[in-house]
Amino acid sequence: MNRENKRESFEKGYYRVHACNETFTCKLCGRLVVPAGAGSGHRNHCPNCLTSLHLDVEPGDREADCGGLMDPISVWVRKDGEWAVIHRCRRCGTLSSNRIAADDNPMKLMSLAMKPLAQPPFPLERIEEMTRMMGGDGLV
Repeated sequence: MNRENKRESFEKGYYRVHACNETFTCKLCGRLVVPAGAGSGHRNHCPNCLTSLHLDVEPGDREADCGGLMDPISVWVRKDGEWAVIHRCRRCGTLSSNRIAADDNPMKLMSLAMKPLAQPPFPLERIEEMTRMMGGDGLV
């Protein structure tokens, strides 16, 4: 059974409390994704490219009608120190957060974490000037 048909097979909220143990093929990179190695019973994205599908409105409900690809756009750290991936749907723009899995691609995760530093919203060569303009002395 593929992920798109799951919401038709089980009652609302089934995947909130039951493990999702089906194997699926990633719609972006084409790799076979197996639940083993995720570290939990809730595999919800490809461990290689970190892409997901927009299936849920609330986690586990399978109520989203969109079905678009969810691109990983960033990571954040929860208050317990656990990392999560922020996904944005290509079709409707919805944002969601998913816990990282034990077998997620560490280079892809670090690339997402470093993106804001690698692409700041201002020119780095003007950082001292901008700091002075904000009342600082511009010295480190």
